[in-house]
Amino acid sequence: MKKGLRALALLVLVAACGSGNFSAPRNLENACSIVQQRPTYLRAMKSAERKWGIPVNVQMAVLYQESKFIGNARTPYRFVLGVIPMGRQSSAFGYAQALDATWDEYRKEQRRMGARRDRITDATDFMGWYMNESTRKLGIAKYDARSQYLAYHEGRTGYSRGSYNSKPWLLRVATETGQRSNTYFAQLKACRKL
Repeated sequence: MKKGLRALALLVLVAACGSGNFSAPRNLENACSIVQQRPTYLRAMKSAERKWGIPVNVQMAVLYQESKFIGNARTPYRFVLGVIPMGRQSSAFGYAQALDATWDEYRKEQRRMGARRDRITDATDFMGWYMNESTRKLGIAKYDARSQYLAYHEGRTGYSRGSYNSKPWLLRVATETGQRSNTYFAQLKACRKL
């Protein structure tokens, strides 16, 4: 019996060590508050900015829209007849809500097979990589959060086809993302984090 109890205690200890803090920071409307509560977020975003050139405020605005800064965020379930769960709406997961196929492409291309979508450093590097490619392939300015978000949400092919034009809700969300990016920029300047 003692062996079983020890094994259970060890399992609980390992599970506790492996779990992360995936809750959202308080006051998501204030960029200074976010980075004060989670300094690792700012370090990760600045690292991605140095590597890929995507400004911190653009990354923050997209993270807000995609996951509200929740590391293990998932899309909602789909239901048949309103009650029978039929799986999630997509494979999007983590801070950046990266889809399985796009995440695998990033990990392979960047030789980062150990990267995880629920780790902020990996998520921001992924976003930087993706948005840098959108700049390279589509000519979207790195500081243009609205257009970067549309390409991020629709995929680069969807963006180039203008698929977002038939989605008024998405155009509204993209505009809000651009405005949030501007607000975050002003806030981060005021608290001297940029």
